[in-house]
Amino acid sequence: MTDTSLELISEHRCFDGIQRFYRHHSSTIGLPMGFSVFLPPQAQENKVPVLFYLAGLTCTEETFMIKAGAQRFAAQHGMMLVAPDTSPRGAGVEGEDENWDLGTGAGFYVDATQEPWSRHYRMETYITSELYSLVTEQLPGDVARAGIFGHSMGGHGALVLAQRHREKFQSVSAFAPISAPSRCPWGEKAFTAYLGADRQAWASHDASLLMEQSQRPFPQGILIDQGMDDSFLAQQQLLPEAFEAACAQAQQPLVLRRHEGYDHGYYFISTFMEDHMAFHAERLGSSA
Repeated sequence: MTDTSLELISEHRCFDGIQRFYRHHSSTIGLPMGFSVFLPPQAQENKVPVLFYLAGLTCTEETFMIKAGAQRFAAQHGMMLVAPDTSPRGAGVEGEDENWDLGTGAGFYVDATQEPWSRHYRMETYITSELYSLVTEQLPGDVARAGIFGHSMGGHGALVLAQRHREKFQSVSAFAPISAPSRCPWGEKAFTAYLGADRQAWASHDASLLMEQSQRPFPQGILIDQGMDDSFLAQQQLLPEAFEAACAQAQQPLVLRRHEGYDHGYYFISTFMEDHMAFHAERLGSSA
């Protein structure tokens, strides 16, 4: 029998709700995994909409909850926030701690198919199946009202997982996402390691290529914010124009906002967090 018990690491009163940090043994990953949850005050009485946040390279399940300032708005709208870790920890893969953009902290939200990564690096299934079930069955997340968003590598994850699992996510947005990983150095490095050298296998994990094969998958729209002083934009790691073109081809409503003077970090994210929370609340139905 699979152990689905949750170990509560800590909890903190926050905007009349509760900020919690959990650990559990993941049957998908085969290792202990951590995740964080903000329960709005409305969750004391009813199931509430649940919004998954996927963080970027080097981050953990704590980063978003500490830096983004999202709890205030989640409490106002009555939405649960869930943030998983960005990779397995202590998988024992040779070299997993040698580079900040591959291995630990850099799971890229895919299920690796290549050895030695394939045994533990199964982040897509972990998030969309195991974690999704935990927060909608053992915690008061409403399975019928779930959204997903993320930043950078996590923006890539949000845009891809939302498209690959349309039955589970009703809304999607992103901050400075890696929009076309098949065409940027970060993505090429990670996909080669996790998915192999055959680029055809990468297409189903590339947000822009997935969108090109779609027809208006999110009729209520997608929201993306991008800082124009983002150094990774200049390095051709993010390629928002590729996703913008793919949405135009798919007739997918997209609001891609370009902000002069803003960089890639959480000062940028926190500035526009209120807009993203309102965006998801409108599509998922506020419990406020």
